[in-house]
Parts: sequence; structure tokens; C-alpha cells
Amino acid sequence: MGALLVGLARVTAAMVAALVIFWALSFQTSFLPAAAAASDVPSSTLQLDFVYSVLHPLLMVIGFILLTGEAILAHRTLGRWSRGTRKSAHLALQGAAFSFGIFGIWAKFRASDGLLSNFLSLHSWMGLLCLSLFAAQWVVGFWSFWHRGEGRRTRGSVLPWHVFVGLYTYGLAVATAETGLLEKLTFLQAARGQGEAAAAAPRSAEAVVVNALGVGLALLCGVVVLAAVSPKSGRVGKKTSAIAADRSNGDCAAATMSNGDDVANGHHHHRPYLSKQQN
Repeated sequence: MGALLVGLARVTAAMVAALVIFWALSFQTSFLPAAAAASDVPSSTLQLDFVYSVLHPLLMVIGFILLTGEAILAHRTLGRWSRGTRKSAHLALQGAAFSFGIFGIWAKFRASDGLLSNFLSLHSWMGLLCLSLFAAQWVVGFWSFWHRGEGRRTRGSVLPWHVFVGLYTYGLAVATAETGLLEKLTFLQAARGQGEAAAAAPRSAEAVVVNALGVGLALLCGVVVLAAVSPKSGRVGKKTSAIAADRSNGDCAAATMSNGDDVANGHHHHRPYLSKQQN
């Protein structure tokens, strides 16, 4: 079951990466509709803004969301490796994803619109909240599970919260991407004006690609979270064997205690045979 979920997550991630790359390369003019309409903007500035606008979805989807999913699945995909190697891979992938996320936000704020104009939407607020939680999660994970600054009991109490906050942050990242896609579709529909053009906007080719990307992200989030929380087959087998062994030992102990009580009370099963010999 675990291998099937990991394979499905990889296929879905490849589909998401292909869709976002196809969207960025095939619909280039839609990333800067306002700037393209302005005649007093230099072409060099338009080209630079276009690069920054395209880098933002590429870095945030492929570099942040997909790498975070791989980091979550590292403990399952690298099951045959040592525990230290799995933790190192998990930490490195999370660090790389965080770096891509920071670079993606910088690319958005670096455009000619500036910082404040890109910090007015729900999408931007959720993105900053997501990266803030991600940074705090990475620091706590490094200090507790890699640096071993805390004791074993403390790490055991932190682990459930570490898993919960990690999965919550991953889901928040996907939800933030969904709000960004919805915001992009809204801007495209408004840019095309009212009337028939606005009515046809949801049925355009770009809208189909963006909607497919959103569905792919939702499916990917569900598969990754399910793969992360589902128990490993080896652990299930070991736990089942241990439970069976405990029950067997408990039955043997109960039988031994029962026989001891019979001997102590003078209840021998061969008493009728002895009484016949005496007669």
C-alpha cells in the first residue's frame, strides 16, 4: 500500500510540474496583462517583469510544494537506509524547498509593482504565513531531531506536534497555491472585459490548464498526506507478531498459575485412580 501511494504521488507531482511549465511557456502574455497594455513602459522592464512573474509560480509549485512533498515522503521512500541518512535527506530537502520558497517570494516582490502592491491579497498573506511556519518547523526539527539538543523523552513529546505542523504547513502551501490560481483566473477574466469575452474566459484554453493544475495540486496533497500517515507494512507486521506473542505468553502464564492453584488446593487429576488401587 505504501509503495502504491508513493508511486501515485510521484506521478501526480510529475503531472503538476508539466502543467505549470506548460502554463508558463504557452501563455506568456497573460502573466503581465497590465504592463503589456501600458505603452510608456520600456521593453527591457517588461522582459524583466515577465521573468520575475514566471519564476514565481515555477519556484513556488515545483521548488517549494513538490520538494516539500518529497521531503515528507523521504522517511518512507528511503526505508532501507539508516535512520540518520533518512533524517539528513528529509532535512536537506526541506531546506532546499524553503530556499526556493524565499526566492519565489523575492521574485514576486522584485517586479516593478513593488512590495506593497503585492501584499494586499489573501494569497500573499497566506504565503507569508506558510513560509513563517515552515521556517519555525525547520528550526525546531533541526534542533530537536538532528542536533539532539533535547532528551529522548522531549523528542518523543515533540514528534507528534512536528508531524502535525509539517502536514498542516504542506496543506497550507497547497491552499495558498490554489488561491493564487483563482486570483490569476480572476485577473484574466477582468482583463478581457465584459460581455462575451468575459463569459468565454472560464472556457478558454488557459483556464482549462489552470483548473487542471489546481485539481492536480489537490490530488497531490491528499496522496502525500495519506502516504505520510498510513502505517508501514513492516511495522504493522512487527506489532501484530508482538501482540500475538504477548497473548501467547499471557495464556501460558495463566495456565501455569491455574495448575499451581490446583496443586496447592490438593486437586489432583489422578485421585480417582489412586482410590481404586486402595480399594
